[in-house]
Amino acid sequence: MSTTPDEATADPSLLCEEARRFAENGELDQAARLFERVMELGDTSQRARAALGLAVVRDDAGDTAAARAADQAAIDTGDPEYGPRAAYHLALIQERAGEFEAAARSWRLVVDFGNPAYLPPALLALARLADDAGDAEAAADWWERAVATGDGRYAPVAAHDLAQRLLERGEPARAQRVLAGALRTVDREAEPYAYNRLAVAIGLAYLDQAIGAFGAVLADGGAGADPEVGPLAVELLARTLPLRGRGTEAREVWERGLADPVVSGQVRDRLRRGFGADEADDLWWEPAVESAVGAGTLPGLTGEVFGVLDHMYALLALRYVEGTDAETAEVLGRAIRVPGEYPWGRDLHESFAARLRQAMGPQAPDLPADWPGS
Repeated sequence: MSTTPDEATADPSLLCEEARRFAENGELDQAARLFERVMELGDTSQRARAALGLAVVRDDAGDTAAARAADQAAIDTGDPEYGPRAAYHLALIQERAGEFEAAARSWRLVVDFGNPAYLPPALLALARLADDAGDAEAAADWWERAVATGDGRYAPVAAHDLAQRLLERGEPARAQRVLAGALRTVDREAEPYAYNRLAVAIGLAYLDQAIGAFGAVLADGGAGADPEVGPLAVELLARTLPLRGRGTEAREVWERGLADPVVSGQVRDRLRRGFGADEADDLWWEPAVESAVGAGTLPGLTGEVFGVLDHMYALLALRYVEGTDAETAEVLGRAIRVPGEYPWGRDLHESFAARLRQAMGPQAPDLPADWPGS
């Protein structure tokens, strides 16, 4: 055990140092006794330090009531270093206990001390407490103050949180400005995670700005009100909305454009962009594809079609493998050769081979080298 200085005559700073060593070694009672001794010496230069030290060791020992009292004693000294640290510690205790109004008061004390080392996290904490309480304006004010500190650790977090709320409130331009300002303070090499979060958030803000701009074109009179750019606005808006999880709105945009007699043909051409077939071919399945594109369900439709194709191909290929008369074999061979012309044809063949092995076990034949479409 460490040797304790003469408690009757020792310098308070020596007592605090010894108490700190006890605390670091997990000897909390001994540390608390020395911190209390310093406080008993009265209004010394080490009183605030001892009070905070006592609060920490009492909290670590599970005596939160004593910890709170010690934190308050440190706060009452007005010490510019240990006062805000004690208020910070007290706020954390109160948050753990679910005492959020009391915690907000303690965080405000940290702010009032004005120590730049503890100001940013206090501002961020106040913003989040206000946000949790539903006070959007107060939360925004605290976040903006946290961003304004320019602190490399807390300002980007505050900017991101504020921007999220601004986007939810339909203020993408303001969100973009907040994020762009914060991004300039982040070293991309040193803080890649913070930089990337802000960069993605800026992208989302630009998307929301674009959605607002495209929507404004269509707001009065729809796409037909400006046939020169209306169809383009329909396509851009309908294809952008799903990127923000607004697929239902995208479908409605397509539907309104297709229902507008002035520009419906142009809108349909844009909807069918990339279909790879002339509308004049009048293929029976294209209305289903068109509807799926407009509704944002094309991946689901594609899955259904491939499922049916896989099933039908397996039935035809199994008959071909089992053997039949020459004429039927020729017809079946032509049918199962067709998929080989597509990029996914080999995958379909491999799927059939796997299903064949699963069904027949070790007796399953290998597909011949001249398998149709291979």
